[in-house]
Amino acid sequence: MPKSHALLPLLEAIVNGIQAIDARSEGTDAPGRIDVRVHRDSQAELDFGPAGPGRTPMKPIVGFTVADDGVGFTEQNMSSFETLDSDFKSDLGCRGIGRLLWLKAFDRVSVRSAYEDDDGQLRGRQFRFSVEREVEQDGEADGFARPGAVVSLDGFKKSFQQHAPKGVDAIAREVFEHCIWYFLRPGGAPVVTIADDDETVSLADLMNEFVDSAMTSSTIEVKGQKFDMLNLRLKATARNSVPRLHWCAASRVVIEENLSGKVPGLHGKLVDEASGEFVYACYLASDFLDERVRADRTAFEISDRIAGQPLVDDLSLDDIRDAVLEEVAKILKDPLESAREQGKQRVHDFVTKRAPRYRPVLAKIEERGITVDPSVKDQDLELQLHRHLQKIESDAFVQGQEIFAEAEAEPAEDYAERLAAYLATVSEINQSDLAAYVSRRRTVLDLLGRLIRADKDGKYSREDAIHSLIVPMRTESNELASDGSNLWIIDERLAFHDYLASDKTLKSMPVTGSESTKEPDILATRLIDSPVLAAEGQKLPLPSIVVVEIKRPMRKDATEDKNPIQQCLDYVKRIRAGGVLTATGRPIPPTHEPPAFCYIIADLTDRMIERCEISNLRPTHDGLGYFGFNDSAKAYIEVMSFDGLVNSATERNRAFFDKLGLPSG
Repeated sequence: MPKSHALLPLLEAIVNGIQAIDARSEGTDAPGRIDVRVHRDSQAELDFGPAGPGRTPMKPIVGFTVADDGVGFTEQNMSSFETLDSDFKSDLGCRGIGRLLWLKAFDRVSVRSAYEDDDGQLRGRQFRFSVEREVEQDGEADGFARPGAVVSLDGFKKSFQQHAPKGVDAIAREVFEHCIWYFLRPGGAPVVTIADDDETVSLADLMNEFVDSAMTSSTIEVKGQKFDMLNLRLKATARNSVPRLHWCAASRVVIEENLSGKVPGLHGKLVDEASGEFVYACYLASDFLDERVRADRTAFEISDRIAGQPLVDDLSLDDIRDAVLEEVAKILKDPLESAREQGKQRVHDFVTKRAPRYRPVLAKIEERGITVDPSVKDQDLELQLHRHLQKIESDAFVQGQEIFAEAEAEPAEDYAERLAAYLATVSEINQSDLAAYVSRRRTVLDLLGRLIRADKDGKYSREDAIHSLIVPMRTESNELASDGSNLWIIDERLAFHDYLASDKTLKSMPVTGSESTKEPDILATRLIDSPVLAAEGQKLPLPSIVVVEIKRPMRKDATEDKNPIQQCLDYVKRIRAGGVLTATGRPIPPTHEPPAFCYIIADLTDRMIERCEISNLRPTHDGLGYFGFNDSAKAYIEVMSFDGLVNSATERNRAFFDKLGLPSG
């Protein structure tokens, strides 16, 4: 018996009680009653956990008592109990070994019972049941005014105890769901209560909370076998949130299966115009399932699927499930159509507002039959769309290989049509890739906007957080993918560089030839092909030097010793003085004045403005930066405030954002 079925022995004892009540003579008006009592370890110690002393945990369960007013342990029942694999109640789907499950999870079982003998006299008996002593009679039981039985399951084994539900509500719900077939049948079930200390739960109340109404009863036929489907509308609650298929046998639920997504539009709650929201549940039963349920009633002796070419009469769980799902689609036709429309609208809204990269391929994704829960989370919907896009790309690759291979031979009649369809798909995928790239830029700018704002404590992000967003720290060109940095935020031209270093010493950079241990935040060189004199076709690579310094937002230490403008110019001077090599180690011809560009990203505090003015820099038109050219250093200098940086990058990309419908401000 698997640990996940730790309460199965209790459930079997309750079902035995229901059957004992059903076996009472006809004409009895009373509905019958079963009282279940939870027994806990009274010696459990207080929990001195993080909540402090005195916090009392839920005490461990040590056993259960199940009392019913059924026919009791008559001579026939007692004889069956003492017979292994008895067929006494085989017509009820019973295998006669349910009581053996008691001893899988409990050390000992005791039974007290009263029954009427053949003369109508009330008789009593009591006995114990254990692995060591099997069935041991304890004489007659007294204290009964009418027939019935009290089964005590004692010594709940720890390995099962740990996997069992702990609270009375959870226990009652598991009992109810296992025995729900009895509540749904004509005539209903006995009164069943689960008591734990001072708390009692009635299963009849659970029925009212659980089930909204019955829908229809259906009968389907699969390869000559008939299956009965009881279709229910469950009340939509946090507990009842997904549609389920319950495989039943011997009037019990054996397997519970989640149906979410297995029928297009069937995910969570459905809406019916007449009755409002509900969650669908199906209870499936048949003689075929009764005959093939495992003895412990935790699974069926039926193959999941039958490989190859099965015989006509071979029946698998997949065959049965497919037929059930087909019937479910018919039963829920109108609510499912409404749910599919809501799901389609959810996808369109998400693509329009949050994921425009999927817009070029959305028609193809819909052709593939995507259906989503209208309440799906954004991240889960993104994953679904991404999986479909990957499959479209994979199919297009295979299709392209076939078309190109066919082009070398005599093409088929529909070759031109298939080629046009392939090229259209490739175009849509390329558009999707471009949209993803532009959307990523929007996300990066949003993140940068958050990093430059003060938090709730009035503190600003460290410069290394902003640095890492623009380009990873302590990296070089050969350690970065082509799209591994966001230097486009500063200048689009920085995406095209021969060598890039981030937070490295000048000495460690092969392109500088410098012995300095100073560390510019970002340094890049770019080889520019320029014609020299009039010698046509003769070109010399001229190194372009780019230095970027990033300061913490609202930092106010731009003093003489920490002047970022002068720091950048010093870096340029050291680089020019060295024997400069390319990133691949080739020497660059000497040049006395390689173009240099210095970018300083810092908020325009009073001290920073003072440094800009001393350096003869001019304010930008928007007042968010300064720029100018230093003649002696032959360097262009630009100081950008963080707001100016975000605004400038947003403006350069505005046309792309607008095209995709993304917010651009």
